[in-house]
Amino acid sequence: MKKLLVLGVGNTLLMDEGIGVHAIYEFWKEKDDWDDTLVDFVDGGTFTQDIFYLFEEYENILVLDIVRAGHEPGTIYSLEEDQLRKDKKQMLSLHDIDLLDSLGMAEMRGHRPYLRVIGIEPEKIDWGLELTPTLADAFQGFLKVIRKHIKELLA
Repeated sequence: MKKLLVLGVGNTLLMDEGIGVHAIYEFWKEKDDWDDTLVDFVDGGTFTQDIFYLFEEYENILVLDIVRAGHEPGTIYSLEEDQLRKDKKQMLSLHDIDLLDSLGMAEMRGHRPYLRVIGIEPEKIDWGLELTPTLADAFQGFLKVIRKHIKELLA
């Protein structure tokens, strides 16, 4: 069993909605900086429940996604699983719902990994391949926060 799965989710055709996948592309460029016996970086796309079996192979899951919590676009969040379930002010995305269902399915099969989500408040979700200027400006900071969490989960 590997220590960590970093799962970037989102739709890169919908501007800021794809930031989790864009982050994974950056981590693929850094593959030599990470021990591939401990961590995998996976493009989860729009993430459906049918990849729950992946969770059985990891101690920890770090999901990279947008989070709509009503703060300024570019705000970065670190959320644990219980916060995804209990925070009524935060709008759960379809990815989050699929993610929680997948965790439940993995648990039924015998292993439930620890979950953390690193998210960023989107500015705009509309047709387009590029991040909005606000999220493009916040992108390096988003990656820095993600690196910190990866190192913490691998320690």
